[in-house]
Amino acid sequence: MERMPYRPESDQHAIAPPITTEVGAASAVTSDWRQSLPVLAGGQVVLRELCASDAASLCALLTTEEVARFISPPPTTVEGFERFIAWTIKQRAAGTYACFAVTLRGCDTAIGIFQVREMERGFGTAEWGFAIGSSYWGTGVFQEGAELVLEFAFKTLRVHRLEARAAVLNSRGIGALRKIGAVKEGVLRKSLERNGQFLDQVLYAVLDSDWRGPGVPRVVEPQHVH
Repeated sequence: MERMPYRPESDQHAIAPPITTEVGAASAVTSDWRQSLPVLAGGQVVLRELCASDAASLCALLTTEEVARFISPPPTTVEGFERFIAWTIKQRAAGTYACFAVTLRGCDTAIGIFQVREMERGFGTAEWGFAIGSSYWGTGVFQEGAELVLEFAFKTLRVHRLEARAAVLNSRGIGALRKIGAVKEGVLRKSLERNGQFLDQVLYAVLDSDWRGPGVPRVVEPQHVH
Protein backbone atom coordinates (compact mmCIF):
# COMPACT_ATOMS: atom_id res chain seq x y z
CA MET A 1 0.00 0.00 0.00
CA GLU A 2 2.27 2.74 -1.23
CA ARG A 3 -0.42 5.39 -1.04
CA MET A 4 -1.13 5.51 2.70
CA PRO A 5 -4.70 6.53 3.62
CA TYR A 6 -3.56 8.59 6.62
CA ARG A 7 -3.26 12.34 6.12
CA PRO A 8 -1.51 14.24 8.96
CA GLU A 9 -3.45 17.44 8.33
CA SER A 10 -6.75 15.66 9.03
CA ASP A 11 -5.89 14.71 12.61
CA GLN A 12 -3.52 17.17 14.20
CA HIS A 13 -4.50 16.94 17.84
CA ALA A 14 -5.30 13.32 18.64
CA ILE A 15 -2.88 11.37 20.83
CA ALA A 16 -3.21 7.61 21.08
CA PRO A 17 -4.61 6.32 24.36
CA PRO A 18 -2.55 3.64 26.09
CA ILE A 19 -3.37 0.11 24.98
CA THR A 20 -2.09 -2.92 26.82
CA THR A 21 -1.73 -6.08 24.82
CA GLU A 22 0.13 -8.93 26.45
CA VAL A 23 1.38 -11.72 24.23
CA GLY A 24 1.24 -15.17 25.74
CA ALA A 25 -1.07 -17.86 27.03
CA ALA A 26 -3.21 -15.39 28.94
CA SER A 27 -3.83 -13.18 25.91
CA ALA A 28 -7.47 -12.47 25.13
CA VAL A 29 -8.18 -12.66 21.39
CA THR A 30 -11.40 -10.82 20.69
CA SER A 31 -13.86 -12.04 18.09
CA ASP A 32 -14.84 -8.43 17.28
CA TRP A 33 -11.84 -6.79 15.69
CA ARG A 34 -13.58 -3.38 15.80
CA GLN A 35 -13.23 -3.40 19.58
CA SER A 36 -9.59 -4.49 19.59
CA LEU A 37 -7.39 -6.18 17.03
CA PRO A 38 -6.55 -9.80 17.79
CA VAL A 39 -2.98 -10.85 18.44
CA LEU A 40 -1.69 -12.86 15.45
CA ALA A 41 1.27 -15.06 16.33
CA GLY A 42 3.58 -17.10 14.12
CA GLY A 43 6.86 -18.86 14.70
CA GLN A 44 8.97 -15.69 14.99
CA VAL A 45 6.50 -12.86 14.35
CA VAL A 46 3.76 -11.46 16.60
CA LEU A 47 1.32 -8.91 15.17
CA ARG A 48 -0.68 -6.77 17.59
CA GLU A 49 -2.51 -3.47 17.74
CA LEU A 50 -0.38 -0.35 17.66
CA CYS A 51 0.04 1.62 20.88
CA ALA A 52 1.43 5.09 21.59
CA SER A 53 4.75 3.71 22.85
CA ASP A 54 5.45 2.30 19.36
CA ALA A 55 5.89 5.79 17.94
CA ALA A 56 9.61 6.10 18.71
CA SER A 57 10.72 2.81 17.16
CA LEU A 58 8.49 3.27 14.09
CA CYS A 59 9.86 6.76 13.57
CA ALA A 60 13.42 5.46 13.72
CA LEU A 61 12.84 2.49 11.40
CA LEU A 62 10.29 3.68 8.83
CA THR A 63 11.66 7.12 7.97
CA THR A 64 14.95 5.90 6.49
CA GLU A 65 15.47 6.50 2.79
CA GLU A 66 15.51 2.83 1.83
CA VAL A 67 12.16 2.18 3.55
CA ALA A 68 10.35 5.44 2.69
CA ARG A 69 11.43 5.89 -0.93
CA PHE A 70 8.46 4.03 -2.47
CA ILE A 71 5.65 4.86 -0.02
CA SER A 72 3.71 8.01 0.73
CA PRO A 73 5.84 10.09 3.08
CA PRO A 74 5.46 8.73 6.62
CA PRO A 75 5.34 11.07 9.64
CA THR A 76 8.73 12.62 10.28
CA THR A 77 8.58 12.92 14.07
CA VAL A 78 7.67 10.78 17.07
CA GLU A 79 4.71 13.09 17.69
CA GLY A 80 3.59 12.57 14.10
CA PHE A 81 3.65 8.82 14.60
CA GLU A 82 1.63 9.24 17.81
CA ARG A 83 -1.04 11.04 15.80
CA PHE A 84 -0.89 8.34 13.13
CA ILE A 85 -1.36 5.64 15.79
CA ALA A 86 -4.35 7.49 17.26
CA TRP A 87 -5.83 7.73 13.77
CA THR A 88 -5.42 3.98 13.15
CA ILE A 89 -7.34 3.22 16.35
CA LYS A 90 -10.21 5.53 15.36
CA GLN A 91 -10.40 3.98 11.89
CA ARG A 92 -10.38 0.47 13.37
CA ALA A 93 -13.24 1.40 15.71
CA ALA A 94 -15.13 2.72 12.69
CA GLY A 95 -14.69 -0.68 11.03
CA THR A 96 -12.89 0.56 7.91
CA TYR A 97 -9.22 -0.16 8.55
CA ALA A 98 -6.83 -2.37 10.54
CA CYS A 99 -3.17 -1.67 11.25
CA PHE A 100 -0.93 -4.18 13.03
CA ALA A 101 2.42 -3.54 14.67
CA VAL A 102 5.06 -6.10 13.68
CA THR A 103 7.05 -7.45 16.63
CA LEU A 104 9.28 -10.47 17.23
CA ARG A 105 8.62 -13.18 19.79
CA GLY A 106 10.25 -12.23 23.07
CA CYS A 107 10.60 -8.57 22.10
CA ASP A 108 7.63 -6.19 22.03
CA THR A 109 9.37 -3.41 20.08
CA ALA A 110 7.48 -2.49 16.88
CA ILE A 111 9.69 -3.00 13.82
CA GLY A 112 7.08 -2.32 11.15
CA ILE A 113 3.40 -2.28 10.25
CA PHE A 114 0.86 -4.13 8.13
CA GLN A 115 -2.27 -2.27 7.02
CA VAL A 116 -5.61 -3.37 5.52
CA ARG A 117 -8.30 -0.90 4.49
CA GLU A 118 -11.68 -1.38 2.87
CA MET A 119 -12.12 -0.03 -0.64
CA GLU A 120 -15.80 -0.83 -0.77
CA ARG A 121 -18.24 -1.12 2.10
CA GLY A 122 -18.00 -4.43 3.90
CA PHE A 123 -14.44 -5.24 2.76
CA GLY A 124 -15.53 -6.99 -0.44
CA THR A 125 -12.47 -5.35 -1.99
CA ALA A 126 -9.64 -4.19 0.27
CA GLU A 127 -6.12 -2.82 -0.11
CA TRP A 128 -3.17 -3.91 2.00
CA GLY A 129 0.41 -2.85 2.46
CA PHE A 130 3.40 -2.99 4.74
CA ALA A 131 6.55 -1.21 5.87
CA ILE A 132 9.28 -3.03 7.78
CA GLY A 133 12.62 -1.75 9.05
CA SER A 134 15.36 -2.51 6.53
CA SER A 135 17.50 -4.40 9.04
CA TYR A 136 14.77 -7.07 9.10
CA TRP A 137 14.56 -7.51 5.33
CA GLY A 138 15.44 -10.99 4.14
CA THR A 139 14.83 -12.57 7.57
CA GLY A 140 11.44 -14.13 6.87
CA VAL A 141 9.61 -11.48 8.92
CA PHE A 142 7.64 -10.24 5.91
CA GLN A 143 6.67 -13.69 4.68
CA GLU A 144 5.35 -14.84 8.05
CA GLY A 145 3.68 -11.53 8.87
CA ALA A 146 2.05 -11.31 5.44
CA GLU A 147 0.57 -14.80 5.76
CA LEU A 148 -0.90 -13.91 9.16
CA VAL A 149 -2.42 -10.71 7.73
CA LEU A 150 -3.88 -12.48 4.69
CA GLU A 151 -5.42 -15.13 6.93
CA PHE A 152 -6.98 -12.33 9.02
CA ALA A 153 -8.21 -10.52 5.90
CA PHE A 154 -9.86 -13.53 4.29
CA LYS A 155 -11.13 -15.35 7.40
CA THR A 156 -12.03 -12.49 9.75
CA LEU A 157 -12.69 -9.47 7.51
CA ARG A 158 -14.20 -11.74 4.83
CA VAL A 159 -12.32 -9.94 2.06
CA HIS A 160 -13.06 -11.23 -1.44
CA ARG A 161 -10.34 -9.36 -3.30
CA LEU A 162 -7.16 -8.00 -1.70
CA GLU A 163 -5.16 -5.50 -3.75
CA ALA A 164 -1.68 -4.04 -3.41
CA ARG A 165 0.27 -1.50 -5.42
CA ALA A 166 4.04 -1.45 -5.86
CA ALA A 167 6.16 1.01 -7.80
CA VAL A 168 7.60 -0.59 -10.93
CA LEU A 169 11.05 0.38 -9.63
CA ASN A 170 10.40 -1.34 -6.29
CA SER A 171 11.75 -4.77 -7.19
CA ARG A 172 11.96 -5.86 -3.55
CA GLY A 173 8.31 -4.99 -2.88
CA ILE A 174 7.22 -6.72 -6.08
CA GLY A 175 9.20 -9.81 -5.17
CA ALA A 176 7.58 -9.86 -1.72
CA LEU A 177 4.08 -9.70 -3.23
CA ARG A 178 4.84 -12.48 -5.71
CA LYS A 179 6.23 -14.63 -2.92
CA ILE A 180 2.83 -14.80 -1.19
CA GLY A 181 1.05 -15.62 -4.46
CA ALA A 182 -0.24 -12.21 -5.53
CA VAL A 183 -1.05 -11.98 -9.24
CA LYS A 184 -0.01 -9.01 -11.39
CA GLU A 185 -3.03 -7.47 -13.10
CA GLY A 186 -1.69 -4.35 -14.78
CA VAL A 187 0.39 -1.19 -14.68
CA LEU A 188 -1.06 2.02 -13.22
CA ARG A 189 0.70 4.76 -15.14
CA LYS A 190 2.14 7.71 -13.19
CA SER A 191 -0.04 6.86 -10.18
CA LEU A 192 2.39 7.56 -7.31
CA GLU A 193 3.96 10.95 -6.65
CA ARG A 194 7.30 10.88 -4.84
CA ASN A 195 9.70 13.79 -4.57
CA GLY A 196 8.01 15.74 -7.35
CA GLN A 197 7.98 12.81 -9.78
CA PHE A 198 5.13 10.55 -10.83
CA LEU A 199 5.99 6.84 -10.82
CA ASP A 200 4.28 3.91 -12.51
CA GLN A 201 2.87 1.28 -10.17
CA VAL A 202 1.98 -2.37 -10.66
CA LEU A 203 -1.38 -3.61 -9.39
CA TYR A 204 -1.29 -7.02 -7.68
CA ALA A 205 -4.23 -8.91 -6.20
CA VAL A 206 -5.02 -12.05 -4.20
CA LEU A 207 -8.55 -13.49 -4.24
CA ASP A 208 -10.16 -15.40 -1.42
CA SER A 209 -10.39 -18.37 -3.80
CA ASP A 210 -6.59 -18.19 -4.29
CA TRP A 211 -5.79 -18.33 -0.57
CA ARG A 212 -5.02 -21.74 0.91
CA GLY A 213 -3.81 -20.62 4.33
CA PRO A 214 -0.45 -19.89 6.00
CA GLY A 215 2.43 -22.17 5.12
CA VAL A 216 0.88 -23.56 1.94
CA PRO A 217 3.29 -23.34 -1.03
CA ARG A 218 2.33 -20.69 -3.59
CA VAL A 219 2.64 -20.80 -7.36
CA VAL A 220 4.83 -17.79 -8.20
CA GLU A 221 3.73 -16.19 -11.44
CA PRO A 222 6.38 -15.26 -14.06
CA GLN A 223 8.03 -11.86 -13.68
CA HIS A 224 7.19 -9.48 -16.55
CA VAL A 225 7.83 -6.12 -14.88
CA HIS A 226 10.63 -4.02 -16.42
